[in-house]
Amino acid sequence: MTRFGVIGCSAFGARTMLPTLRDHPAVALRAVASRDRAKAAAYAERFGCEPVAGYENLLSRDDVDAVYIALPNALHYETARAALESGKHVLAEKPLTTSAGETAELVRLAAARGLVLRENFGFLHHGQHRRVRSMVDEGRIGRLRHLSSSFCFPPLPEDDIRYRPELGGGALLDLGVYPVRAMQFFLGDELTVTGAVLRCDPVSGVDLSGSFVAYSADGVIATGDFGFEHGFGSRYRLWGSTGQLTVERAFTPPPWYTPTLRIVSQDHVEELTLPAEHQFNACVSAFVAAVDAVRTHGHDPHHREWSATAVRTAELIDHIARIAHRIRV
Repeated sequence: MTRFGVIGCSAFGARTMLPTLRDHPAVALRAVASRDRAKAAAYAERFGCEPVAGYENLLSRDDVDAVYIALPNALHYETARAALESGKHVLAEKPLTTSAGETAELVRLAAARGLVLRENFGFLHHGQHRRVRSMVDEGRIGRLRHLSSSFCFPPLPEDDIRYRPELGGGALLDLGVYPVRAMQFFLGDELTVTGAVLRCDPVSGVDLSGSFVAYSADGVIATGDFGFEHGFGSRYRLWGSTGQLTVERAFTPPPWYTPTLRIVSQDHVEELTLPAEHQFNACVSAFVAAVDAVRTHGHDPHHREWSATAVRTAELIDHIARIAHRIRV
């Protein structure tokens, strides 16, 4: 069993990750920590673990092997660093940090300590995307020419942390990471971003939505859209020389959802329905497997591959933010 502690009492954690950790057969959920003792107690009672007041008190526990970090984006780096320095494996919410430099530092620290470090991108562990990639590799839609991906949802309550720049708010860090990571999944890490636009709130200063354009080493064009000021959408489309392949609810399929891949060619439309999967359960399973590998062999066999991609994600996000034309709305 991998014994987990949770740092932070987020709504997403309560809705998705804490139930997943509690119910996973290879995980023992030991404790949940908050700076607010009452909030920690409420979450601990709900999920059958111990409450801890203060993050440092959880990191000092001998009965915790790994931590799941569910804090505002700007707190990920310092908390993950403290966890690694305490000898804990780390599963952190995305984005891992708010800059490429901080991400690279955590990657180096995890490697030096022989610890597992992962970013909680659940969609990467859903089998539908591996199926899509194999279909593209097999030439099902001909030669790939264009990838477009989007993740958007309606405006949030005014006091939501995503509107607070000092906490790492903004649509690029919260949602833009998804089309960027999807672009890497299908096209590899050798990517060039050529342009971007961000719609920004003149009061808070955070970006509310945006788009980017990029291309791969072999000339495939990629575009991404993201934001908190839209009707809900979570999808991508791969357009090749002979057809298109579209995936809806690409980043947020519920555990009961049976994905449908839609393939459109010149004179034929086909829909392929895949089995339902729990992508966050699969994410936790992959994390636990990496921890087991460290216990058994002394190292995480996927650290180098994962870390290179994670650092590249952060570099691409940094570049989008740096070159984006900002529109005050």
